[in-house]
Amino acid sequence: MTFANAGSLGTVPGKRDELVRHLTQHSDTLREIGCLAYEVGVNDDEPDTVFVIELWESAAAHQASLTRPEVQASIAAARPLLSGTFGGFRFDVVGSPLRD
Repeated sequence: MTFANAGSLGTVPGKRDELVRHLTQHSDTLREIGCLAYEVGVNDDEPDTVFVIELWESAAAHQASLTRPEVQASIAAARPLLSGTFGGFRFDVVGSPLRD
């Protein structure tokens, strides 16, 4: 079952665009480990926040991704850009009008 993880990442003031550049670097690894979509966005009303929506083949694939050295390195590189304010939600996708 497809798994969705939608979140907000608070950034250190002035570091939002740097975090966006980091999160949007091309990664073949994500697709290989079960990531179906990884969308990064901003809202000018929240200048120190980055929004991320992830779709994964399963919750297990998402959880397993967090143990990968490449993912751990990416998280470590992003950490200095983060304020520590996080939000979001997770859910199992049960359907979509865009696919059968």
